[in-house]
Amino acid sequence: MAGALRIKRGKFCIFCKNFHYDLWKGGICSMKVAILGVWHVHAPGYTETALRLGEVVGIYDDNPQWRAEFAGRYNIREFTTVEELLCSDAEAVLVCAATNRHAELMIAAAEHGKHIFTEKVLALRVEDCLRVKEAVEKNGVRFVISFPWKCHPGPLALKRAVDEGLIGKVNYLRFRNCHSGSIDHWLPPHFYNAEECGGGAMIDLGAHGMYLTHWILGEPLTYASSFTHFCRDDKDAELNPSRLEDNAVTVMTFAGGAIAVNETGFVSQGCPEIFEIGGDRGYLTYTRNRAVYTAAGKAPVELELPASAKSPLACFLDGTPIEGCGIEEAIMLTKMMTGAYGNVKA
Repeated sequence: MAGALRIKRGKFCIFCKNFHYDLWKGGICSMKVAILGVWHVHAPGYTETALRLGEVVGIYDDNPQWRAEFAGRYNIREFTTVEELLCSDAEAVLVCAATNRHAELMIAAAEHGKHIFTEKVLALRVEDCLRVKEAVEKNGVRFVISFPWKCHPGPLALKRAVDEGLIGKVNYLRFRNCHSGSIDHWLPPHFYNAEECGGGAMIDLGAHGMYLTHWILGEPLTYASSFTHFCRDDKDAELNPSRLEDNAVTVMTFAGGAIAVNETGFVSQGCPEIFEIGGDRGYLTYTRNRAVYTAAGKAPVELELPASAKSPLACFLDGTPIEGCGIEEAIMLTKMMTGAYGNVKA
């Protein structure tokens, strides 16, 4: 394996808690992972990262054509059943299956002793999230969910400023994250499957704003959402017959009086990500790779951006501890989505 070194003495792996006498990368043993589903658009990227940092032993998906094409693309083994994958020598699974399959697959993986990395959201119902938590804890496996914005320089800079008290008590937060997937028709058709997805833009792209909101403000008290269906051309009618929302906003309130606004959608061209946090002593903004602090009567100050933190997947693969991407945060995201979808004004 490229980049691996053979060592003469055994070393302790912080991930699997064993001594190894074989191939290592950067002091961590090379983990064997299997790809459990390729439904999500991030499956190729995760697989390429796993091939670079570990070893991919194979792939399973419910769709025979998808799994055969994916296995051929990456020259990895094609498992024809979930059981075959779970009985393999894979130490962990990367879950990229349809969201409504997450709980069932993760519980089975945990019961087979496989560590779990998953695409968001964890599951569509809080009850299913709690079943996953029980299986993870009962079987002593590691769990990491993909919350990549917690590792980006901009949010890290704003979080540090908030924690240091730069803007005083937080009273407002806004996060806008959109793309053109619906109007340019590059999202795959199954992203409009209500049963598999559980919703449209908010439960997909809007997840990032939800977990960032919780990171800064904690659990909301109330939710009020406005969801619309904007793209209505002939192609959209074919792809999105359920008319899932492609333009969405959720407003949340918090115990201390703060308000958060999470904006997302699949119908925007050229819209930058925008992250704003206001307090009673100043205001923070991050957009177009610049973080700025402003206060009354003072000139704006550009904040230094830290380096990107290691991604959740990289931490999972090499055993690095990572905060804020665990089972409790995963459950909270589903709770927040339940609140957002339970209080929709069309």
